[in-house]
Amino acid sequence: MPQLNMVQAINLALREAMARDDRVVILGEDVGKDGGVFRVTDGLYEQFGAERVIDTPLAESAIVGAAIGMAAYGLRPVAEIQFLGFIYAAFDQLLTHAVRLRTRSRGRFSCPLVIRTPYGAGIKAPELHEESSEALFCHQPGLTVVVPPGPYHAKGLLTAALRHPDPVLFLEPTRLYRMIREEVPEEEYTVPLGRARIVRPGNAVTVVAWGSMLQRTLDAVTGYDAEVIDPMTLSPFDSATLLASLAKTGRLVIVHEAPLTGGFGAEIAAIAAAEAMLMLRGPILRVAAPDLPVPLAKLVDHYLPQPEQIRAALDEVLRY
Repeated sequence: MPQLNMVQAINLALREAMARDDRVVILGEDVGKDGGVFRVTDGLYEQFGAERVIDTPLAESAIVGAAIGMAAYGLRPVAEIQFLGFIYAAFDQLLTHAVRLRTRSRGRFSCPLVIRTPYGAGIKAPELHEESSEALFCHQPGLTVVVPPGPYHAKGLLTAALRHPDPVLFLEPTRLYRMIREEVPEEEYTVPLGRARIVRPGNAVTVVAWGSMLQRTLDAVTGYDAEVIDPMTLSPFDSATLLASLAKTGRLVIVHEAPLTGGFGAEIAAIAAAEAMLMLRGPILRVAAPDLPVPLAKLVDHYLPQPEQIRAALDEVLRY
C-alpha cells in the first residue's frame, strides 16, 4: 500500500472518480496545464483532456456559477478555489443559488457540486491566503462542510463528497498538504460524511479539534487523560459522538484556528450546553485565534493557538 501525502491522496481520488464517471469535470484557475497552485490536479489535464479539466479566468463567481449550471444539468463538477479567502467573491453564487437549488425547484433539480479549496494559516502567505472562515459556511442549510485530517481520510471523504447529491465545501488544510504521509489504498473507498472519529481515547476531558489544529492538539495532550475528537465533517456535525464522550469525561475543550467570536467552536459549545449540561463537571473552554485578521508572516505563529494555550485550558477545566 503506497505512502501518500494529502496532495497525492486527493489527486488519486479525483483521478479514480474521473475514470469511473465521465460526468466528473474539474474547473478552476490553473488546474489544467499547471496542475493547480499546489499541484493537486497534476496530470489530470493530460489524462482526461481540456474538456474535463478546464482552466478558467481569474473569476471565482464565474467558476462557482458555471459549476452550478453544470451540476443542475447532470454533470458532477469539482470547482477549485485557489485559497478560501478568494471564495468571498463567489459567496452570492454559493449561498443564493447552489445551496437553495433543491428547495427552490421543489426537488426537481439538485446541485451535486464539490468546491475544493486550501484553507488555514501557517504557510506564511500574503493576505487572504490563510483564512479559516469555516463558520460562515456551516451556517448555510444545504451545504456540507468537510475538513480532512490527513491523506487516508482526505481520499475517502472526497470520494464520498463526489457521490453526494448536494453541494459540498471541501476545506483542505494547507499546512497538512505535505506534512503527513499515510498508507492510502489504491482502490476506491469512502469515508462517510457527517461522522466524527475518536482519534485518541480518554476519560478525564474531551477535546474537539480539526484541520491543522488537530495535530497540534494531539501533541499538547501528551500526559493528559484526554479524549480527542476530530469532527471531519463540521456540517452536519456529529453531535452523538460528542455527547457520548461527554457522558464519560464531563469536561470539554474546543480548539480551532479561526477567531474566537462566532467560530464554529461556539456551536459545539452550544450543543454541549443544551444537551449535556447535567453531565458537565466544569466550564466549556475554547482555545482559538484572537478576533483579528490573519497577520502577515512574522506574526502568524503568535496568532495561531499554541500548545501551551491548549494545556492551560486543560489544566483549568481539570481543576473542577
